[in-house]
Amino acid sequence: MTNQLTQLRWQLTAFSEFSPEQLHKVYQARCAVFIVEQNCPYQDIDGKDPLCHHLIAWDNNDEVAAYLRIVPAGISYTEPSLGRVLSTQAWRASGAGKALIANGIKALRGLYPSAPVRIGAQAYLEKFYASFGFQTVSDIYLEDDIPHILMLLPAGSP
Repeated sequence: MTNQLTQLRWQLTAFSEFSPEQLHKVYQARCAVFIVEQNCPYQDIDGKDPLCHHLIAWDNNDEVAAYLRIVPAGISYTEPSLGRVLSTQAWRASGAGKALIANGIKALRGLYPSAPVRIGAQAYLEKFYASFGFQTVSDIYLEDDIPHILMLLPAGSP
């Protein structure tokens, strides 16, 4: 599937620019990953989406391969952040997640060039995010009964 990464279409969009079908597919992917796969009933549609930019990797069938939202400063944290980060099941271990984070950081830097970036990461992904320059800045805490850590990408980091 790695060679298929070149076939992914990347879309950075404001919430208001989503087509109804695109928004449906994004919510479908988020529900599949965060609620069904992780067996975690929680309020995914939290009111933040209209304030965010969204980065989506679409596959050749116009399905979500990977997704994240870019949350402005002051909404989730003092700093802007990346959230709702996912690769759909069909795209795991393909490199889509790495491409998503690299493209997400690039997009966030375009929107907020001089800001540090904070994430609330699932603890098992600490080394993955550290490979992009994120530094752990908290102890492990539980969010929806899943171990998380806060991580910070310093301002000016690529």
